[in-house]
Amino acid sequence: MQDIQSEPASIPVDIDRVGIRHVHFPLVVLDRAQGRQHTVAQVEMGVDLPAEFKGTHMSRFVEALQAWSGVLDYPNLKHLLGDVQNRLDARKAWISFCFPFFLEQAAPVSGSRSRMDYQCRVVGEYQDGTLLFGLEVEVPVMTVCPCSLAICDRGAHSQRAMVRIRTRNRGLIWLEDLIDLAQESASSPVYALLKREDEKRIIDDAFEQPCFVEDVVRNASRGLERLGRLQWYRVEVESQESIHNHSAYARIERSLPRDSEK
Repeated sequence: MQDIQSEPASIPVDIDRVGIRHVHFPLVVLDRAQGRQHTVAQVEMGVDLPAEFKGTHMSRFVEALQAWSGVLDYPNLKHLLGDVQNRLDARKAWISFCFPFFLEQAAPVSGSRSRMDYQCRVVGEYQDGTLLFGLEVEVPVMTVCPCSLAICDRGAHSQRAMVRIRTRNRGLIWLEDLIDLAQESASSPVYALLKREDEKRIIDDAFEQPCFVEDVVRNASRGLERLGRLQWYRVEVESQESIHNHSAYARIERSLPRDSEK
């Protein structure tokens, strides 16, 4: 049959990335406590396309994904992207998995257990036999305003904030490490289940650690610098202000020397 995609393009311009997105796929991700965790990911895949070709072969992305093990770790991701590259005769292959990741929490006083979900993303780019590997997490936290705490007689305003961390690295970094780091950078974590005695403890502790978004983003940045094995990171904190008609945010982005990747 005629292969239209392989015919010359009428406008000979290289395309940086072409592929498919909004594909849902069952996924097995690494879980530090349990070993593995099953979830469902929204997948986006792409390759580069030279100017001499009219189009790519979209079905080959799905074929590669369906032939894959579904276990998301560094070696398996590298194998998948190598397969995509070969099937589509591409120079670069790229993939993104977005999925909910669940961690079990214990409330600080009652010990009540619950599962908290965090939106995560794993990104891989493969070229010349090398895999660039990236992680993203979104972690809700609570902050107490240091300014209102200093000037008010009866209390201070507090709000929920979102810590978004992106990293690029060559080896294993646990999603749990990034989630823990984000929670430790704020006034308090956010919980799925709390009793009254837990609420009292959390508020008491949070008021002992008031944080601006600037404080949270600096705390997270310092933790990422100490984590090691990173090539690059970006951390952003957005606070959904409780007494202002706007959100506040702060961002730090850094490239790191090679010795910090170890």
